[in-house]
Amino acid sequence: MPKKIAGSTGDKKSARANLRLVEPAPKGQANVYQLKIVLKDIKPPIWRRFQVAGDIRFSDLSRVIQIVMGWQDAHLHEFRVGEKPIGVPDPDFPSSDEMINEADVRLNEAVKGEKIKFTYEYDFGDGWRHELTVEKVLAGEQGESLPRCLAGKRNCPPEDCGGPWGYADLLKALADPGHPEHDEIMEWLDGEFDPEKFDMEELNQLLRIIR
Repeated sequence: MPKKIAGSTGDKKSARANLRLVEPAPKGQANVYQLKIVLKDIKPPIWRRFQVAGDIRFSDLSRVIQIVMGWQDAHLHEFRVGEKPIGVPDPDFPSSDEMINEADVRLNEAVKGEKIKFTYEYDFGDGWRHELTVEKVLAGEQGESLPRCLAGKRNCPPEDCGGPWGYADLLKALADPGHPEHDEIMEWLDGEFDPEKFDMEELNQLLRIIR
C-alpha cells in the first residue's frame, strides 16, 4: 500500500498584500453557507452536502471536511480559491510565503456568493482532490446547530490506498475473491469495508465536537 508522507507558518501580512485575496467580511454577517463537496476522479461520485457558518475559518472548515468525508486528518491539505493557496505555510520553504494561513482567513472573506467553486486537496501523495461548490448562502438563525451534514453518497476511500486509481484497483480486488490480492487487502482492511456506506446520523454526531 502507498506510503504516508510528512510535510508541511509564513508572513501572513505579506501573503495577504501580495495575493489581494482577503477582504474583511461585513460585520454581523455570519450567514450560513451550504456547500457540496465532491471527490474528483471517482465514479460513481462520492459527495456530501453540508452547512457551515459563513465566518468559519478555513482551518476549521478543513476539520469539517475531514469529518463529513470520513478522512483521518493524517496528511497535509491545501485549499485553492482561484489560484490562491490557503493552508498551513511552512517556514522551511520560502515559496510557502505565498500561502495564506488558513487559521487567519474566514470562508466569507475569501469566497463571496453562491455558485462559486474552490478546491481542497488532501494527502499530496495520494492526491485526493475535492471540488466544493457554494450552493446557497442563507440567513443564519439564532440557535442553529452548525456545522451539519444534510446528504451524501458512498463511503470515503481508505487512507493510503493510492489515490483514485489505487482505490479503483482496491475495489476490483475486494469484489473478486479469486483476485490475487483479495486476501491481502481484506486483511489490510481488517475484513471490513463497504464502499456504499453513508451514515449521516453518525457524521452529525461527530460534527458536534466542533460546534
